[in-house]
Amino acid sequence: MKEAMFYENLNGNVRCHLCNHQCVIKEGKRGICGVRENRGGRLYSLVYGRSVATGIDPIEKKPFFNFYPGSTAYSISTAGCNFRCLNCQNWEISQMPKGKEGRIVGEELPPEKIVADAKSRGCRSIAYTYTEPTIFFEYAYDTAKLAHKEGIKNVFVTNGYTSAEAIREIAPFLDAANVDIKGFSEDFYHKVCGAKLQPVLDNIRLYKELGVWVEITTLIIPGYNDDEEQLKGIAGFIKDIGEDIPWHVTAFYPAFKLLDVLPTPVEALRKAREIGKKAGLRYVYEGNIPGEGGENTYCYSCGEPIIKRHGLEMRENKLTEGKCPKCKTRIDGVGL
Repeated sequence: MKEAMFYENLNGNVRCHLCNHQCVIKEGKRGICGVRENRGGRLYSLVYGRSVATGIDPIEKKPFFNFYPGSTAYSISTAGCNFRCLNCQNWEISQMPKGKEGRIVGEELPPEKIVADAKSRGCRSIAYTYTEPTIFFEYAYDTAKLAHKEGIKNVFVTNGYTSAEAIREIAPFLDAANVDIKGFSEDFYHKVCGAKLQPVLDNIRLYKELGVWVEITTLIIPGYNDDEEQLKGIAGFIKDIGEDIPWHVTAFYPAFKLLDVLPTPVEALRKAREIGKKAGLRYVYEGNIPGEGGENTYCYSCGEPIIKRHGLEMRENKLTEGKCPKCKTRIDGVGL
């Protein structure tokens, strides 16, 4: 265990300030995430240094398409999540600490070992991913500081529910964040995720203001968030923050508690991509449908295909010093 950051004692109870749930936790109980526990008026992280999943992934898997394309990321996660998404693909580990059993599993993997492994494997970055990095913040924070000293980049793949205080704390060591906008209504967030939409939108603005490279992902779930009103809302919101922010619209496949929902048709992704382009976004990508062409990066000025991909594999990169080889327009991103 490690004493948590961002909490206050309330005469025996504690209020956790790590995420926007702002849980008030009684003695011996845990917060919504299932991995932060009140013991004697002190809040502890139960997952510090306890890795439940690691892997060497293409950065495109996160997905990041305008951040060091073609590089690899050392991916790390613990059990737990502060959301309860009905469509969660990693529900076995994200929801494990919740409920009656409340199991915490994981192998010992200290921050120093993560950074050393990432360096020895030639990874350009460390990705805090698979589950929600907010809930293992102390672990991610200590690792990120060490990685930063070694010149290794740090990226969050996040639901965007971290508190503003915590984001500001880690921002000097965080190079990029892929934030989910899971839908564009409070009703959707309440019913599907067990959370609220507005804090996510506020945090995306904050990441941008703090100089963290941002990419957005929306999993298109038929009958839930694929209506034109929500898609236009997301596209317009992103454009308002920055037309340079890539938007990944990705295909849903049945998982967890949404096994009765059909996979996303290609036509739905096409519609979402067109909505994004009409809104003025420079980079809109289609995900989870390899070979359909929506994974490529195109010059927003002349339309030249610059980076060609098939699934998670980058097959061609024609960028010259970060510029389009045809019209010399500089393409937005980091490490291009």
